[in-house]
Amino acid sequence: MNSSPHAIAVGVAAGAASSLTPFFGLHIVLAVLLASAFSGNLVAAAITTVLANPVTIPVILTASYEVGTMLTQPQAAQAVGGQEIMRMLEHLDLASLWGPVFKPMLIGSLPLAAAGGLIFYPLAFQTARLFQERRRRARAHRLGHPT
Repeated sequence: MNSSPHAIAVGVAAGAASSLTPFFGLHIVLAVLLASAFSGNLVAAAITTVLANPVTIPVILTASYEVGTMLTQPQAAQAVGGQEIMRMLEHLDLASLWGPVFKPMLIGSLPLAAAGGLIFYPLAFQTARLFQERRRRARAHRLGHPT
């Protein structure tokens, strides 16, 4: 990528942040919107959304739910079991799912997404910077110009 390390890192951070939300199916759209809003690389944003894959989705959903439950109902957490959630989903009882499941998941995903972006930005920035520096040196060496 020829973008600046900052633009690449913003794109990666946007992709990582969007991947840590429960908006499956919209991660790429969300990542591109975030990257665009912060002048990030859109390709890096879209590619990084693969962090949310069939292996990580259950972990992301569980973490979002647990963090959200801690933030919204710290004293009297209303535990909802997996079978109860499946029953509500089967009957498309979305109104019943909002309070005990979707709301905590949405609220819990916000700090996770922020943390993901803050963790991935410096990693991506350093990686892009090092990669571009090595590429620049290799190009100069091929052309016979020592750096």
